Amino acid sequence: MSVVRDLGVLLRLRNFRSLLAVRLLSQSADGVYQVALATYVVFSPENQTTPGAIASAMAVLLLPYSLIGPFAGVLLDRWPRRQVFLYGNLLRATLACCTALLLLSSSAPDWLFYASALCVTAVNRFVLAGLSAALPRVVDTERLVLANSLSPTAGTLAATTGGGLALAIRLLTDGSDAAVVLLGAALYLLSALTSLTLPRTLLGPDTVLHHVRLREALTTTARGLVAGLRHLSERRDAAHALAAMTVIRFCYGALTVMVLMLCRYTWSDSESDGLTLLGLALGASAAGYFMAAVMSPWAVGHFGRYGWLGGCAGAAALLEPALGLTFAPAPMLTAAFVLGLVTQGAKIATDTEVQTSVDDAYRGRVFSLYDVLFNVAFVAAAAMSALALPPDGRSVTVVLTVAALYAFVSVAVFRRRPARLAFRPARNKDE
Repeated sequence: MSVVRDLGVLLRLRNFRSLLAVRLLSQSADGVYQVALATYVVFSPENQTTPGAIASAMAVLLLPYSLIGPFAGVLLDRWPRRQVFLYGNLLRATLACCTALLLLSSSAPDWLFYASALCVTAVNRFVLAGLSAALPRVVDTERLVLANSLSPTAGTLAATTGGGLALAIRLLTDGSDAAVVLLGAALYLLSALTSLTLPRTLLGPDTVLHHVRLREALTTTARGLVAGLRHLSERRDAAHALAAMTVIRFCYGALTVMVLMLCRYTWSDSESDGLTLLGLALGASAAGYFMAAVMSPWAVGHFGRYGWLGGCAGAAALLEPALGLTFAPAPMLTAAFVLGLVTQGAKIATDTEVQTSVDDAYRGRVFSLYDVLFNVAFVAAAAMSALALPPDGRSVTVVLTVAALYAFVSVAVFRRRPARLAFRPARNKDE
């Protein structure tokens, strides 16, 4: 009942609702756009999909931004975050329209398509980091765990819904990836317009530097990055939580590539059947995200942030091989639900740890680094899968390796877990 009451309080906060709306529209567009790219690379009849091809696409889309991502964090701590959401989503709407034109042109080279997709993905990482950094500015500390359960999880559900809508549109339009991308562009535009309902200076940051010349700005950015890393090294609890979440993300990436290959070659004989199974996997994972949002406030309150993080990794270590080694659709869909729950539950705990341990003036830089770790871990997992997965996606080695990594994270987190990290509501002064 306490969680329901606090949730009601959150949803009555106008600025929180506006920030949540920006996230939902933006991430639903992300889901539409990402599924359009995935179906183009994986399910297009003219493409011969391999784990290596998937890994190459992920590297093209994510690795270049990983090299410049920390510099974006410095800008997040210099520019009004509301303006980042406004102009970032306007830019993505424009770039998505360019991508749609490239998809309609049969003569456009593949590198130009990937360059356009890279730009959209880069801005996406920038906006997501800003949304996480801005959240403490619209809710009080007492309800931050609940806000971290609701907001990112609702965003993930929105992305999943957008992905499901993209699959439906692609099936109804006889495989038109361009129509799907244009839908994403419209949602990005709506997100940009929604950000205008927030006051320009509400979301911070506390300190905004003056604009300087390019050379001086690059120098300031490099120094700011070093300062952000130094600040994170002084917040060891946040640093260890980020390391654990990075390994969990690696595991999720490896299993994602496996499911894509199973949907493409093992579980289906046609493109439509493969897309349907992929949609079911997305739905199962979304249900896991929702369950994580429901469970996390209670779990963090009873076991602490580190306790819930370690418990999520431990549950995955036990259930992932039990379900995944069958390589059958029904158990793997159940595994998608479990992994959605534990991945989102671990992320909620990590987000809260970072937000409460890192000073606001550094929060944008740290969340940008957080995003970079996500990208690198996912691409590294895809690269490992490219080496280990056979063409049909069945690999006992990958399943057992992922289970061992989950177990390692769980043991490491519980060994480090100090009693003082247990969550204690601010209103209870005697604890």
